[in-house]
Amino acid sequence: MNLFFSNTLKKLRMESGVSQQELADKLYVARTTIVRWETGSRLPDAVMISRLAAALGVNVNVLLDAATHGDACPNVIMVDDRKLILTGGLSILEEVLPDATVTGFTQAEDAIAFAKVNRVALAFLDIELRNTSGLELCRDLLKVYPRTNVVYLTAYSEYAFDAWSTGASGFMLKPITPQGVREQLKTLRYPVWMGDDVP
Repeated sequence: MNLFFSNTLKKLRMESGVSQQELADKLYVARTTIVRWETGSRLPDAVMISRLAAALGVNVNVLLDAATHGDACPNVIMVDDRKLILTGGLSILEEVLPDATVTGFTQAEDAIAFAKVNRVALAFLDIELRNTSGLELCRDLLKVYPRTNVVYLTAYSEYAFDAWSTGASGFMLKPITPQGVREQLKTLRYPVWMGDDVP
């Protein structure tokens, strides 16, 4: 069962404003086939994934990546050079994302080293770090894995304009809250399966 793929497909279909029946008609398959794909009980082959991408008007790599990703726990990181804020933020992320592996870092270089050996699905980055900026760290993380969703954390709203130019998915003012994290999950650039506990 690949719930990551099914979650991605359903999200893309709904964003396209296409019903299950309409998608089935475009692909010349039964509606029950779409239902099986969206519940995770079946996975389409590579040819059908290509046809799905064309029907939904999305890059085929989005669906191929979802199909090969499986349901391994996604890696979520938080980077903040203030330990107290990092500790509090990590506990909130673990509460909201119980099916994710959540790891914290106070140093940008440690986060990059981690990302090179662990695919990071979602990164919460403080913009003002001691030896670098979160903006630069975002660029470095995206070089390692371009589909990492980055959400900036800061106490200063004036950074928002610069933050959007880096390819980030979101921006949160501190302090980090469970509701704030949930809102960010709804607007990620790349869908991430986080489990049924996340509304």
